[in-house]
Amino acid sequence: MRDAGTVASPGGGRAGGAGGAASALAPCAACKLLRRRCAASCVFAPYFPPGEPHKFANVHKVFGASNVSKLLQEIPVQHRGDAVSSLVYEANARVRDPVYGCVGAISSLQQQVEALQAQLALAQAEMVRLQMSNDYIVHRFKAARGGGGGGSSYAGSPSSMSSPKTAEPEAHCKATPELLDMVVDQPGMDDAQFWSY
Repeated sequence: MRDAGTVASPGGGRAGGAGGAASALAPCAACKLLRRRCAASCVFAPYFPPGEPHKFANVHKVFGASNVSKLLQEIPVQHRGDAVSSLVYEANARVRDPVYGCVGAISSLQQQVEALQAQLALAQAEMVRLQMSNDYIVHRFKAARGGGGGGSSYAGSPSSMSSPKTAEPEAHCKATPELLDMVVDQPGMDDAQFWSY
């Protein structure tokens, strides 16, 4: 009985210690994929946690683990997170589109921006056209109201609407009998000379 207890006790202690060590020293996703021991100073550990193995898989497939390690060591610590995010995005884009990669995504976004800018320009031009049309309609409406008010004052006397300049020549050019007698009775003028004019 004593032997069984002593055997069970050490075994349980070893099992518990191994489990705690395994959980404390769980390798990062990069070291787990590369099948190497993850050291405390591993450059991948802060950015590739064990629960996200796919995150490093595409990066390793596109760029290579050694290149990524060298790149992260050359970058200041405060900028490594942004660099890893960029590498992950570019690697995922390259896996989705092996030909163009992230350039294809950027080109697609640029085309969308150009299309939206063209739509915005058309909308602005339509707004300007409608504003000009509205101003023209308002101007014509005001002119019609002003012209209608002026015409109503002459509605009761149609003769007053004739221009005095057109009536004045008729009064001066009317051939009266007195005027004809004065022309005929002038000395030195015979009928031929008179009617030649």
